[in-house]
Amino acid sequence: MHLGVGSEAACPAPAPLRVPPAAALRPGRAEQSRAEQSRARPGPAPGGFYLSCRTHFSQKPFGGPRMEAPVIHRPPKVSPRSSAKIQKLCDRVASSTLLDDRRDAVRALKSLSKKYRLEVGIQAMEHLVRVLQTDRSDSEIIGYALDTLYNVISNDLEEEEQEENSPKQVDDLGSQFTEIFIKQQENVTLLLTLVEEFDFHVRWPGVKLLTSLLKQQGPQVQQIILVSPMGVSRLMDLLADSREVIRNDGVLLLQQLTKSNAAIQKIVAFENAFERLLDIITEEGNSDGGIVVEDCLILLQNLLKNNNSNQNFFKEGSYIQRMKPWFEVGDDNCGWSAQKVTNLHLMLQLVRVLVSPTNPPGATSSCQKAMFHCGLLQQLCTILMATGVPADILTETINTVSEVIRGCQMNQDYFASVNAPSNPPRPAIVVLLMSMVNERQPFVLRCAVLYCFQCFLYKNQKGQGEIVSTLLPSTIDATGNSVSAGQLLCGGLFSTDSLSNWCAAVALAHALQENATLKEQLLRVQLATSIGNPPVSLLQQCTNILSQGDKIDRRGSKVQTRVGLLMLLCTWLSNCSIAVTHFLHNPANIPFLTGQIAENLGEEEQLVQGLCALLLGISIYYNDNSLENYRKEKLKQLIEKRIGRENFIEKLGFISKHELYSRAAQKPQPSFSSPDHMMFDHEFTKLVKELEGVISKAIYKSSEEDKKEEEVKKTLEQHDNIVTHYKKVIREQDQELEELKQQVNTLKSQNEQLQTTVTQQVSQIQQHKDQYNLLKVQLGKDNQHHNSHSDTVQMNGIQVEEVSKLKEELEEWKNKHELLQGQLREKDSLIEKLKPLQLETGTEQSSQTSKSSGLEHNNELQKELEMLRTQIQLQSAEISKLQAENQKLQVMNTSADPALGDSSATAAKNLELEGRLVQEVKELKSEVKALSEEKASLKQHLDSSNSTVAILQDEKSKLQQEVAESKKEQDDLLVLLADQDQKLSALKNKLKDLGVPVEDEDDIESGDQADEDEDGDEEEQD
Repeated sequence: MHLGVGSEAACPAPAPLRVPPAAALRPGRAEQSRAEQSRARPGPAPGGFYLSCRTHFSQKPFGGPRMEAPVIHRPPKVSPRSSAKIQKLCDRVASSTLLDDRRDAVRALKSLSKKYRLEVGIQAMEHLVRVLQTDRSDSEIIGYALDTLYNVISNDLEEEEQEENSPKQVDDLGSQFTEIFIKQQENVTLLLTLVEEFDFHVRWPGVKLLTSLLKQQGPQVQQIILVSPMGVSRLMDLLADSREVIRNDGVLLLQQLTKSNAAIQKIVAFENAFERLLDIITEEGNSDGGIVVEDCLILLQNLLKNNNSNQNFFKEGSYIQRMKPWFEVGDDNCGWSAQKVTNLHLMLQLVRVLVSPTNPPGATSSCQKAMFHCGLLQQLCTILMATGVPADILTETINTVSEVIRGCQMNQDYFASVNAPSNPPRPAIVVLLMSMVNERQPFVLRCAVLYCFQCFLYKNQKGQGEIVSTLLPSTIDATGNSVSAGQLLCGGLFSTDSLSNWCAAVALAHALQENATLKEQLLRVQLATSIGNPPVSLLQQCTNILSQGDKIDRRGSKVQTRVGLLMLLCTWLSNCSIAVTHFLHNPANIPFLTGQIAENLGEEEQLVQGLCALLLGISIYYNDNSLENYRKEKLKQLIEKRIGRENFIEKLGFISKHELYSRAAQKPQPSFSSPDHMMFDHEFTKLVKELEGVISKAIYKSSEEDKKEEEVKKTLEQHDNIVTHYKKVIREQDQELEELKQQVNTLKSQNEQLQTTVTQQVSQIQQHKDQYNLLKVQLGKDNQHHNSHSDTVQMNGIQVEEVSKLKEELEEWKNKHELLQGQLREKDSLIEKLKPLQLETGTEQSSQTSKSSGLEHNNELQKELEMLRTQIQLQSAEISKLQAENQKLQVMNTSADPALGDSSATAAKNLELEGRLVQEVKELKSEVKALSEEKASLKQHLDSSNSTVAILQDEKSKLQQEVAESKKEQDDLLVLLADQDQKLSALKNKLKDLGVPVEDEDDIESGDQADEDEDGDEEEQD
């Protein structure tokens, strides 16, 4: 008999899992026999399906990570009796020789492992590992051992067993047991082998145990699996398991396996993980699927995030195209479950992973183009303009669209053409800007719209021009029926909401980013402040609001409004001397700036002081000295007298030392925890970094150094203009050369085609010539046959006439004689017509061949004419013979007996001969006519081909001359360019000797490239 502690009565099986409704996982189809179902395992759910182990997760309403339950029990105090019971069970496992006895003992340990976790782990872990090694033939005992180890190592406890305690203690306990288990790497390798077993009782608990090990000691277990032969490949087979519960838990296992390990991520990706995961998502219903879709999306993010190799593999495998059905949400958007919101949120995040600004520019650009061509961007814009979409999904969709179009001209152009489904239709940009300047909209939504507007204008001079053009007087809608983007930006800039002021100022600054032409055009904008007052410029209105400061009652932070306006003015005036002149033309601006910088204000105002110092420094650095009262030297003296140079530099440094400045410089997306923290823009931080050192140096320079620097700048500008001009000329010549090369290639191809056509026509002419010779031979044979046949008729006629000797036959022969004479005359005329035709045919053939062949053809034709003449002579001789015979017949007729009857046979033969002769003459006429028509058409084709070839040869020679001249001009220009470069380098060396900072060649080339881009965009706009 067994001990009581090992029996089912003493150690009953654990109660079935009770799963909260929000965390219940979709059951998997477990293909088990009745014998397997009767074993003491976790009982099946209704319908014969096993529940997954994910009962410890809770569902958040919006896409957040599932968190473990914070309430975890402390191992209870163990009584001596329970400790002794566990010890006896361990002894049975270690010493019993009967498999059934060991199996019952392991089953009992499993039932005690949750309640007495610490004791079972300390005493039984070694024995359980030995069971896994020695009893692999029995799947049931292996399953119990794996379940026991899982209960000991895992911190995932059922809800009814949770008690209040510190979770850290239990976390440490699970981590310590995991460390003990993986100390022997063979244990993990053994576990990987068990996971390969198809038996449900072995594979499922093995997957759970391995997942728990990865949660507790992820990097260590990852390294063991990585060095294990085919370790990752074994785990990839879990995705192909037909039992959903194993497949779903396999996805969770791969989530833990791929965390922060690029090597494993690459192996999993090249094991066809993308294909399998996308198939699972499709089978589960895409965004309408359950928590399995969420798990697959998290795994895809692990594989793609910050992994350029996997991102390229995902794009090259055409998996981006398979993402489009995810966002087909349909017209009825009222039924948005919490799970659907979570799934769609993760799908949008996955799209952003592929086009993140932190990725390499080339990879991001290729993914953006692929998303446009497969229709994914269009689908996202449909969601963007749809009604009934939850606010958090709408916000994430705006952020996703922003990064899909960022820096991609093709996508930006498409986004500019998107219209909202309103009456009348409005551009999507206008609708989004209306949300941005509306203070009733959620803060995160307004930040997303601002980010979208920034991405639309990023490296998009065409879009910048369209936005600024809505502010210019010539394009403003006088009827007032439609609201433009420029009107919305001005409305937000001058509203009483500080957040709207800041967003509008930053948006308008992005419309002017790195575009000097638009900065000058924006100076033309005039605003009507109130009825009866004259309009003021936009620049003047911004400075007026800035100087009024605290006088205006605003909602929100007043500092925020001033910071936004100062960032707009700094962006506007930088690298634009005309805008600086307009700014200095207002006599109140410089005293205001110096007053703000000189005051000792609190910490909140230090940021405003720093920006005022930056604006004043920009007014000095980009000053062209066109205003006598505000020349560079006078402004520097003003700073030294009223502020002090050291104090000015210190105030200027307040910007880069600010905490919010550091946060904004990290990434392009404006992400702020609260509206009060919205102070700096990412692109503006780049401008500050660029100008801070330059302005500091400019403040300490003397007037003589300024003059020298200006002269050097002018010289450099002249040389730069010359170099730019020559580069432009060379570029144009290169384009012309390319066009000429293309024309030459086109003409070559046309010439080859015409040559092939001429060759075909020559062969056709030869064929027709051969056919003509055959017909001529056949004509000669027919003539000979006719002559012989006529002789036979004559002989037969003589015999008949000798018998009949009738007068009527004589009359018939007279008629026949007349007919023959008429036919001979026709034949003579036909031969005369054939003579010039033969001569023409010979001349055409001689034009295509050499002169010697033409002479041979003439000789042949003369011979043919002689033959025809001889034939005519023979025919005339025959006619004379017939006439002689006719006379003889007449003589014989006079002497013949008149009683003889006529001969019907002779008359029939004469008629037959006459009909054949007439038919042959007609056939000859038709053949001669057809040959003459074919000859005329061939002559026409040959003349056209010869003329085309001559024209092409002339054009080819002209093009070769032009190419040679272009190459010569290009060589001359390159020599001039080399001379200018030598002069330029010499001047730079002189400047460096004088201590003047000179830009490197890379900076000049980047500037040239920017100028070229601006010229190209202006030509496109024109």
